[in-house]
Amino acid sequence: MKKISELLDESVRSVGIAGHVRPDGDCVGTCMGLYLYLKQEYPKLAVDVYLDHPKQDFAYIQNFDEIQMEADDTKVYDLFITCDVSSPDRIGLAETMFAHAKRTFCLDHHISNKGFADINHVEGQVSSASEVLYTLLDPEKVTQPVAVAIYTGMIHDTGVFQYSSTTPRTMEIAAKLMATGFDFNKIIDESFYQKSYLQNQIMGRVLTESILFLHGTCIAGIVRKKDMDFYHVDGKDLDGIVSQLRLTKGVEVAVFIYEHDPMQYKVSMRSNGRVDVSRVALYFGGGGHTRAAGCDMSGTAYDVLNNLAEQIEKQLLKG
Repeated sequence: MKKISELLDESVRSVGIAGHVRPDGDCVGTCMGLYLYLKQEYPKLAVDVYLDHPKQDFAYIQNFDEIQMEADDTKVYDLFITCDVSSPDRIGLAETMFAHAKRTFCLDHHISNKGFADINHVEGQVSSASEVLYTLLDPEKVTQPVAVAIYTGMIHDTGVFQYSSTTPRTMEIAAKLMATGFDFNKIIDESFYQKSYLQNQIMGRVLTESILFLHGTCIAGIVRKKDMDFYHVDGKDLDGIVSQLRLTKGVEVAVFIYEHDPMQYKVSMRSNGRVDVSRVALYFGGGGHTRAAGCDMSGTAYDVLNNLAEQIEKQLLKG
């Protein structure tokens, strides 16, 4: 596909947009960038965007308050678009609406995405879904509100342009977005780096109690449900921990797990290059990218780590 306009023929009067469960910055940025663009360029379209309680850190994005946080399974959309979603089971609250839509479109950048919509535009080597979205829009029509949303997604999935997936094209697009005149420093500080006091406390605890394994090539941090209850935090408050673990000298893979329900863990992994963590995540039913991936696993924390270690070690031994 060359442009998003190719999807919008005369039969399309209603469009639903949704991201993945536990939406991160790229997910929010892509969904809102597309939502704002469609509202701007196709005012006669009925457009809704669905996200499962995104963080208020992103409330600076225009029309953030129009995000639907509950599904309406009675609605049947002419077109339903998923953004930054690697598989249908990760659509979350909008899964039924996606299934009932007359036509579906998947916009994504996860290398593990096999294509689950009627039309799929997946660029597995691109830094972010937001970057993919920009290439499908008319750049002359990317206004400042749209640019703010897309830029937000790009900085979050590139670690503010430091990850290896960042390319010259990524930087060229970022420059074009910045040229619309928004305060990019403020967006970086307030949505990416800034943490609450409680977030700093729990990050400090995870780093203090982290463990090295596989002869010091890997590091793991664990947060159990009782700890989350004690600090009054949820999964959205734990962003950035796995990236900080990855910076430990001598480490090839960082693993961060948190217990969202008894014996049920959300796993995030980051690699410094020797290990393709998307292969590890895919083995356990998850997915992601070569250097950043995740999955859900059950058991004790040490069961989870032992199972992950077995798959990571296979790659380290080969490397």
